[in-house]
Amino acid sequence: MKNKTRDSIVVGFALFSMFFGAGNLIFPPSLGNKLGDQYLLGILGFILTGVGLPLLAILACSKGNGTFESITNKIGTKFTLILTTVLFFAIGPLLAIPRTAATTFEISILPFFPTWSPIIVMAIYFLINLFFVLKRSSIIDTIGKFLTPALIIVLTIVIVKGIIDPIGELVPTGATNILSMSLLEGYQTMDALGALLFAGVITSSIVEKGYKGSEVKSVLLKASLIAVVGLAFVYGGLTFIGAHTVNLVDSGISNTALLVFIANKILGTFGLILIGTAIGLACLTTSIGLLTAGATFFEKVSNGKLSYKFNAIAISLMSYIIACQGVDKIVKLSVPILNVLYPVAITIIVVTLLNKFLTNIIAIRLAVYTSLVCGFLFSFFGDALSFMPLAGVGFGWVIPTIIALVIGLFIKTKKTA
Repeated sequence: MKNKTRDSIVVGFALFSMFFGAGNLIFPPSLGNKLGDQYLLGILGFILTGVGLPLLAILACSKGNGTFESITNKIGTKFTLILTTVLFFAIGPLLAIPRTAATTFEISILPFFPTWSPIIVMAIYFLINLFFVLKRSSIIDTIGKFLTPALIIVLTIVIVKGIIDPIGELVPTGATNILSMSLLEGYQTMDALGALLFAGVITSSIVEKGYKGSEVKSVLLKASLIAVVGLAFVYGGLTFIGAHTVNLVDSGISNTALLVFIANKILGTFGLILIGTAIGLACLTTSIGLLTAGATFFEKVSNGKLSYKFNAIAISLMSYIIACQGVDKIVKLSVPILNVLYPVAITIIVVTLLNKFLTNIIAIRLAVYTSLVCGFLFSFFGDALSFMPLAGVGFGWVIPTIIALVIGLFIKTKKTA
């Protein structure tokens, strides 16, 4: 029997746990440390891209049949296939999945067992992933019912203690362009990109529970709101704590080292154990979600020639190889890739949400293609394009995309459905 409230909570927990990966723990404290007493504006910017965009992505996908492909096919089927494939590779085996493994090792294992080999530990990590991923029929409920509640409890303890009893004083850091910097920092969570991929997995889970038509969208919306509230609490809390560490650590401290310091400062050795547990759970649930979505996608596009099981194993092996390089190298690799993918993803989300008003397919295509090209150009040739409006704050692609959209509106074409 269907129970919409219960199912919305379960799916919401699963969605939260999938979004809440390594980046969610690593980057907010670091952002707070950079901003000091100006952390409030930083929280706003980070939440806009780290929380707002994922919600908008889920809502955009619900405009179709719940999948990313359903909202991009009107731009072109080949474009959809290429972009979706790149998206799965970029935030799957290239970035997000390897980062979950490397972060788990550096924070959950290394502080307690410094002599343990990362090669062996991460091999075990991916075997655990495969165990859950290959149980596809119950993957969403497994995550939502068992792993997420434990994760929320651990994080709540750390954040509440850090807010009630701040570990240091708020001081100015002289940071500039705070809002734009925080917006770009939110890219590192990859939550908006992940939302586009997770939407299909989540929607399938809702349909399997017996929901149809508008009921699916209703459950999806409620679940998304539950996930967003949880994400906002975590992002804001960790940024607040990080803002109080300016005078306590060196300015060049790494993201993982800062997190370890905070945990130890707040709750001592017990805090390190808690944060290590939180990292392990967060990373595990995120990589399970990405592996599930990726394996399903490649099975579909290959018309079954590449089986779900084969894809899951192949993605795990690729991720394992990159994960062995360590967190710092993975994060460095992610910057240009995300600066290419986020502009086109944001543009697709916006034009989809405004589909009642933006019916000119030429305008939509021009905007999407322009955002993709500009994202690439500003990512790899940014210095040569620094004269462009908003280029100095990382959003040089916005004005050209708007101009392309406006030009397209004056080109007559048939309305899209």
